[in-house]
Amino acid sequence: MFGDLMGKMKEAKAEVERVKQRLDTITVQGDSGNGKVKVVATGNKKIVDVKIADDLLTNKEELEDYLVIAINNALKSAENVHDSEMQSVAKGILPGMPGLF
Repeated sequence: MFGDLMGKMKEAKAEVERVKQRLDTITVQGDSGNGKVKVVATGNKKIVDVKIADDLLTNKEELEDYLVIAINNALKSAENVHDSEMQSVAKGILPGMPGLF
């Protein structure tokens, strides 16, 4: 039984690494609600692109506010994708052990 568990753990670790690599190829977008700031993140929660409307370049405070909103929206979407992918790994490889990932 212990050997079988160790085998499953190695399999789970390898699958988690495959999922992390795949998450690097998945992108999500968050915006400021009005489209003036758009942020793209990977499924691994890394920001990879930021687009800012030209009219915000003269208003630092407004730009900062919109950046925070867009970044938080992008990271929330990335976290949802990340969690979903990791949960599918856990369910597929280690059923009966919820919350492992």
